[in-house]
Amino acid sequence: MSAVYILWLRQLKRYFRSRSRIIGSLGQPLMFLLALGFGLGPMYKQAAGGSYLQFIAPGIIAMGILFSAVFSGMEIIWDRQFGFLKETLVAPVSRFKIILGRILGGATVALIQGILVLGICLVVGFRVENIILIPVALVFMFLIAVLCAAVGTAIGSVLEDMQGFQLIMNFLIMPLFFFSNALFPLAGLPKVLRLIIHLNPLSYGIDGLRGSLTHGFYFGLGSDFFILSVMAWFLVGIGSYLFSLIQI
Repeated sequence: MSAVYILWLRQLKRYFRSRSRIIGSLGQPLMFLLALGFGLGPMYKQAAGGSYLQFIAPGIIAMGILFSAVFSGMEIIWDRQFGFLKETLVAPVSRFKIILGRILGGATVALIQGILVLGICLVVGFRVENIILIPVALVFMFLIAVLCAAVGTAIGSVLEDMQGFQLIMNFLIMPLFFFSNALFPLAGLPKVLRLIIHLNPLSYGIDGLRGSLTHGFYFGLGSDFFILSVMAWFLVGIGSYLFSLIQI
């Protein structure tokens, strides 16, 4: 497991060496949090009788994890272009250990990113309603990070350059976020939209995060954990398989 640890540590070093990356990756979640949390707050209060900031904050935390984890997986493209990936692949280590180390490293970085976004949410007025379940929230944050890092790894293993990156963002990553329960409750939605949200694995991660930080779970704690865990490790397997097909 030394190879897994080395690649995990390398991902962390990359993250902490780049202050601009840390600051820049907080910009989008902060914008959504302030613009939507406060902009739509009065309307949500009249319609639902509660605080929209309390509702949206877990979704914004998931957003920070999502983009950070996917981008960490996309670093495979950069490593391929600059030759580091070739050096890694010729090492006497199984490709599964290589990709597992990258995914866990990217997931750890995304978890740190999510904790930073949670801190920002607390500063602007979000309140954790059940402190006892904070460890549960961290588990869901890590599972979301593993899921998204595996998605990024699968994408990075297929793409050979960054030209298709915008296409992936518009037709996969953004729909994965917007067609979840991050920004709106499921009650009263059209059946088709509810079906899409139910099929989106990110929805179960956000529900688990929201339930552990604020009020009750919509799908149920057991369902959230089981479905998210299964999908996360299933995508790890898909990412590992696609990574194994990379030609030196």
